[in-house]
Amino acid sequence: MKGFNYRVLLLLACFGSQVRAADYTNFIRQVQLPTGVQWDVTVANTGSQQSALEINPGGARFELYAVSSSPVASYLLDTKYVGAYVPIAQIKIRSEDPYAVIPRTRADRPFYVDITTTGLLSGITDPPASKVVTLLRHVQSYGTTGTGVNLDRTQATLLSSASITSNQTQTLTYALTSVPGTDRSKVRGEERFSVFTIQDTRETYSVAPSQLASQFIQIWPVTDGSITGITQGQKIKFTLPPVTFTVKEAYPSSQIYAQAYKNSQVLGTTGKVISGSTRYVNNSIPEDHTITISNWGDDLDSDGTWTLELVIATPFGIDRLGYVTFDLDRTIEVKSSVTTSE
Repeated sequence: MKGFNYRVLLLLACFGSQVRAADYTNFIRQVQLPTGVQWDVTVANTGSQQSALEINPGGARFELYAVSSSPVASYLLDTKYVGAYVPIAQIKIRSEDPYAVIPRTRADRPFYVDITTTGLLSGITDPPASKVVTLLRHVQSYGTTGTGVNLDRTQATLLSSASITSNQTQTLTYALTSVPGTDRSKVRGEERFSVFTIQDTRETYSVAPSQLASQFIQIWPVTDGSITGITQGQKIKFTLPPVTFTVKEAYPSSQIYAQAYKNSQVLGTTGKVISGSTRYVNNSIPEDHTITISNWGDDLDSDGTWTLELVIATPFGIDRLGYVTFDLDRTIEVKSSVTTSE
């Protein structure tokens, strides 16, 4: 089939805000339709360049991939379908986490999906494929310890399907994720939103539904933690014992630390950070940490009732993972008597 006498100018800026050069290598795959011929080209984070192949009457799909070296994995970040009269769709997923490479959030937090459609026609003689697009929502669990690496996304569950027949921008709000799991605070997985064309059945050929846009958001579990080595209400004389903090599934880009303050526990109190207790989660996936401190008595400047807390600071705020209140008495009493003999 004869190609059009022009070449498409692909604007990489449509995708570039999601990719950070220091972490990923980016490439765009052009898929000719309906033949399925593919062409890959490595691209920078921002900029523009002509497509490698001419756009045939069946159109072409452009897929943006980000490839990380550690761990070795590739992520399909977005797609665009270009054709003679196909509609245009854009999807942007937002959460309270500003991380820009791949949208992500925590299992107990909301997220938002902005869907923009343009170019939809409404004339009586316009082809059906130019009048309507389909919005799909898929969910997929990573399991109890998965990270999404080497995930078979063909196994995702289709949660909903809806038709869009007008040019508009709409925002879908989700208070909580629908990634499956018994313990809702501990689910990990992803939700994917995609816009597809409908079957194109023009007289000269037939083109299967093509993806116009797609984006996914990763869902990570709520962090939990515990304190051992000291018990609630314990009375401690002289020397504070070694204490161990255990943190499970610390959210990415977070800070873990222990703090202490005088008197009984009050949620939201800011205390003194205990020396040697701070850990940073710089990974893009959750981490487990075990932290043991000893000789921490110098951080407590007086005797009396103290509260020790294990805390994590995330993009969503500061959460207390555990606490213990104890009484400290380091006073040394010397009992003696003086006698004389004559």
